[in-house]
Amino acid sequence: MFDFDMLGLNKVLLNALKAGGFDKPTPIQNQAIPLAMEGHDILGLAQTGTGKTLAFGLPLIAHLMEEDTRPQTRTARALILAPTRELVNQISDSLRHFTINTPIKIATVVGGQSIGRQIGVMARGTDILVATPGRLIDLMDRGAVDLRQARHLVLDEADQMLDLGFIHALRRIAPALGTPRQTMLFSATMPKQMEELSRAYLTNPRRVQVSPPGKAADKVTQSLRYMEKGEKPAVLREILRRDPSALTLVFARTKHGAEKLMKGLVDDGFNAASIHGNKSQGQRDRAIKSFRDGTINVLVATDVAARGIDIPGVAYVINYELPDTPDNYVHRIGRTARAGREGEAIAFCCAEEVDLLIQIERLMKTEIPVASGTRPKAVKMEKPRRGGGGGGGGGAARGRGPGQGAKPAGRPFANAKPQGRRPRRSRAA
Repeated sequence: MFDFDMLGLNKVLLNALKAGGFDKPTPIQNQAIPLAMEGHDILGLAQTGTGKTLAFGLPLIAHLMEEDTRPQTRTARALILAPTRELVNQISDSLRHFTINTPIKIATVVGGQSIGRQIGVMARGTDILVATPGRLIDLMDRGAVDLRQARHLVLDEADQMLDLGFIHALRRIAPALGTPRQTMLFSATMPKQMEELSRAYLTNPRRVQVSPPGKAADKVTQSLRYMEKGEKPAVLREILRRDPSALTLVFARTKHGAEKLMKGLVDDGFNAASIHGNKSQGQRDRAIKSFRDGTINVLVATDVAARGIDIPGVAYVINYELPDTPDNYVHRIGRTARAGREGEAIAFCCAEEVDLLIQIERLMKTEIPVASGTRPKAVKMEKPRRGGGGGGGGGAARGRGPGQGAKPAGRPFANAKPQGRRPRRSRAA
């Protein structure tokens, strides 16, 4: 393990790291930072919670400081794309700590917020623009953003961007940037389409990988509970009452199911809130802030939050419903055991979810330890209503998260590639 001062970073960043309590680089930082400082394109593969933001953020800031130029009106010198509003905010908050004593400016562009205000921010220009693809294209279409000065591109959680159908947006955005440029692509998994994406947008990339794709975080203790679907509400409440002050993140499959589950918990006296695609950006930000500071200790979420919450104090992740996509299970449980801490992930599984469980265990190449019950015979889920509806947080509907259409019942991972989706879907971000 090296120290940060051996990675080629300047004194300003080293002082900021020290002030922030960052003593040693993580493995992904240790490998990626020196290569990025040399100007190489980077293909980074690492599980969630391993420090990818600083792996690309520190060399990016260092390069911009060395270039010592100012952005012109409506321009950005560097672009970071992320799939969700929460992740955009998380990235920008993390990087701002390292730009306090520098002239580097950071701006964010996401859906769910005033586009007029964002146009005003971009009118002044920015050094680093962190954005979701859909809203960025909205601003490009209005002539409010000019990317021709951008010489740095970062695609963070690129596999999730592909899963949400943002490939069409990437094909519009990437050619708008200046050349030559440095491109860094970071992902927790490496599906076939990711390899195609890397070949299209990276030039002789250096590949850095610190854990096999699909591997859960090392300090997460996993357990599995088999039960009837109707037993889930009572079992959830029993678990929550055992450690009432712990920060617990509960994942539901659909927006309507998450909201109904949260309201039921509040009615039963639990300090709970929810975040999902039907919530405004302000509501989602307030819920995460309340969860972070302990004002509420139970947060019910859909997969919109699977990669957008970086709160070291999350003690439990409960998969009230298993996700449609097996990769999302790994990202969900990666919300606990962060920053070197330990955490516990508990999965509920009923007969309708056995096929989903099999896919998850196949991805991780291991069986989740069974804490109670026995594996039932797999039963096909009922065909969901269009639009990802569903009641009770444990119903049969199987939505796709923020604004995505439902998948056909009985084929849990069919049509995973985004080619068949229309580009307009990407604007929901």
